[in-house]
Amino acid sequence: MGIQLFFYSQSKHYQMTTHHQDTNTEELKYKIASTLIAGVGNMLAKTLVSYCGSFEAIFKEKKSHLEKIPGVGPVTCKKILAFKDFDRTEKEIEFIRKYKIQAWSYLDKQYPDKLRQCFDSPVMIYFKGNCDFNLQPCLAFVGTRKATDYGKQLCEEIIEALIPYNVNIISGLAYGIDICAHKQALKCDITTVGVLAHGIDKIYPPAHRSVAEKMLHNGGLITEYISETNPDRENFPTRNRIIAGLCNATIVIEAGERGGALITAEIANSYNRDVFAIPGRSTDEYSKGCNRLIKLQKAQMVESAADICYQLGWQNDAKAEKEKHKQVKLFIDLTPDEKTIYDFLINNDQSGIDNICIACEMSTSRTAAALLSLEFAGLVKSMPGKIFKSL
Repeated sequence: MGIQLFFYSQSKHYQMTTHHQDTNTEELKYKIASTLIAGVGNMLAKTLVSYCGSFEAIFKEKKSHLEKIPGVGPVTCKKILAFKDFDRTEKEIEFIRKYKIQAWSYLDKQYPDKLRQCFDSPVMIYFKGNCDFNLQPCLAFVGTRKATDYGKQLCEEIIEALIPYNVNIISGLAYGIDICAHKQALKCDITTVGVLAHGIDKIYPPAHRSVAEKMLHNGGLITEYISETNPDRENFPTRNRIIAGLCNATIVIEAGERGGALITAEIANSYNRDVFAIPGRSTDEYSKGCNRLIKLQKAQMVESAADICYQLGWQNDAKAEKEKHKQVKLFIDLTPDEKTIYDFLINNDQSGIDNICIACEMSTSRTAAALLSLEFAGLVKSMPGKIFKSL
C-alpha cells in the first residue's frame, strides 16, 4: 500500500518529552499479550481479567477454572493456555520504549475516561502526543472522503469558532473532512488527535504524514493496534468506535448514503453520545447521509459552532462561570451599601430610587452615591423616571 515507516531512531524530531509511564515490563508484557490471544476479543479479555484478578493471572490460571469463566469454552481455553508468543510482546515493548509511546490498559488512570465507559473499548491503546483526554472536551469531526469545497469551508468555520472552548478535535486522518479538520485545528492552535486503523509506526494515507508530524506537537496519534499492523480494510470500521468513544459528541459535516462517517454516527448513538449533522440540499450526493440521520432522529441538525455549543450546554457553562467570577468580584470590591442595593435590585429586577431608599434603609444621598458607583461598574443601569435596573 506504499506505507512509509513513520518513526526513525536517529530523528531528533521525535525526541520530545511525553508523560511516558515507567510501567513494569512484566506487567506490560501480559497486558499486550492479552490482546494477541486468538479468539479473545476486548470484552472477553476484560472478563478474564475480572475473574482471574490480573492480566498475568490469565496466563497462569488452571484449565478447570478458565473453562468456568463466561464466554470461555474448551477451544478458547486451549488457545489461552497454548499462548507462548511473548517474544512478540517484548518486541512491542522495545518499540514503545524506543519511541516514547504511551501504552495504557483500560485499568490505567491515563486511559481516556469517556472511552473506558464504552462496553467494547480496547483493552490496550497506544498514544504518542501531548494532550490529556480527561481534561479537555473532545469533538469528533467526520465525513466523506470526497468532501466538497462547501463542506471543507463549513468544517473550517466551525472549528475556528471553537477556539474559546479548549476542545480536542478528533478524527481519522483520512482524506476529505478528516484531514480538513486536523489541518484547521492545527492552524487555529487547537489540540487535534488522529485515530489510526493500523500500528503507530505507520501513517496511512502516506500523503498525510507531514500533518501527522505536526499533530504530535499539539495533540497526537492514537491506536489500539500494535506496531507492524497494516491498515487492512476491516480495521477502519473498528477504528471508528474509538473516534466516537473518545468524544463528547460527533459532528457529521458531509456524508453520502453509505460510508464510515455514518458508521461512526451509529456507534456514537449506541454509546448514548450526542450526534450532530449539517443539513444540505436533497439533491446533493454528500448531504444525503446527513439529511437521513436528521430525518431518522439519529442526529440533531446544526448549522454552526454556536448550535453545537448550545446543544452541549457550553454556552450556559460559560455564562455560569462568568456569573461566578462576577459574584466573587462583587464580594471583594463592593462597599456594604453597594452590595445591599445590588442584592435588592437582583431580587427585584428594577425599582425607583425612593423604594430602594426605604427597602435598604438608607438616606437618599447614600443611595444615590452607591447607585452611581454601581452604574460606573456596569452592574446597574439608570432608566428614565429615576428607575434603576440590575444588569
